[in-house]
Amino acid sequence: MMEVYRKVFPAVNKELTFWKKRAEQIPENELRNQALASIESKRFHCLGGAVYALLAGYKWQEAIRFIVAYQTISDYLDNLCDRSTSMDPDDFRQLHKAMTDALSPVKPIRHYYAYRSEKADGEYLADLVRTCQKTMRQLDGYDVIQSYLFELERLYSDLQVHKHVRMDERIDRLVSWFNANTNASTPLHWYEFSAAAGSTLGIFCLVSYSLSVPMSKELAEQIVDSYFPYMQGLHILLDYYIDQKEDEMEGDLNFCNYYESHEHMKKRLTYFIRQADIHVEQIRDRSFHKMVHHGLVGLYLGDPKVKRLSSGMDMTHVLLRESGSAASFFHWNAKMYHWIRKIKARPYIPGHESSRESRGS
Repeated sequence: MMEVYRKVFPAVNKELTFWKKRAEQIPENELRNQALASIESKRFHCLGGAVYALLAGYKWQEAIRFIVAYQTISDYLDNLCDRSTSMDPDDFRQLHKAMTDALSPVKPIRHYYAYRSEKADGEYLADLVRTCQKTMRQLDGYDVIQSYLFELERLYSDLQVHKHVRMDERIDRLVSWFNANTNASTPLHWYEFSAAAGSTLGIFCLVSYSLSVPMSKELAEQIVDSYFPYMQGLHILLDYYIDQKEDEMEGDLNFCNYYESHEHMKKRLTYFIRQADIHVEQIRDRSFHKMVHHGLVGLYLGDPKVKRLSSGMDMTHVLLRESGSAASFFHWNAKMYHWIRKIKARPYIPGHESSRESRGS
């Protein structure tokens, strides 16, 4: 955590400042607004994902550059699909080709906005893709991890297409997609598989390792097996869990709504925590990966949104107890982080200085 606070977070904020300035230069109002909104409201995604830069050794800054750029593509496209002017699956598919191209060292930039009326982004999306491609060209083991990267990205893009179409089509499409990608023996529900597909953690892990260690097929398979579906599924289910109130207000699809009851959801999240623990045992640096997945529990449940959920305190107590001291540590850190942000966000009112200031301390 000292490394994260001292090195990782400042470097992430520097990268985000750069991309925010680029977003401010986007000519098209709608695209500019969605790009800026994604950076402002989803900064936490980049901060969390950048923890994987610690796996990149002395190339940690390159890992951060990739993670921030790739996550910014993800968050920007999510806004364009979720909050913008289109509900066209062809548009969503075309937009997400940027995420495929970003994982290739050589693929040419395509016309990602071909199916929407707003097109003038001042090369913002293309520059994000090029930044990721530069990292891909530095990976000695790229040929080893290429197929794994593209498979994780395929699942991610498929999910984004199916879950953002017209509301009356979403569930049928997601269930059909789930059936096409699993078999009868899967222990997952369709909405849990969908959640697992919606995380970028496995991609960040593969790329960060490839910057620092000789990548073998065995290690790549261990990473994917350790992260998909349980680590990634836990990540996104927690994200959906804390966003239930917001998604209800916005009319957005939330996978946590498909559990039979609060008790069923609690039982399944506990199951995901236990399975993630089991699966990361096979991977190198397993204590790091355990820290990350227990940290996810603590960080998400430390969000102030949890207090607005009727089941929030009960869920927090059960999942923190299941995840142990590491989760409690991150939970405390998250609560302090949100408290400090709240204090800093308060407007200054002349004549209303704190008692400490008024005493001349």
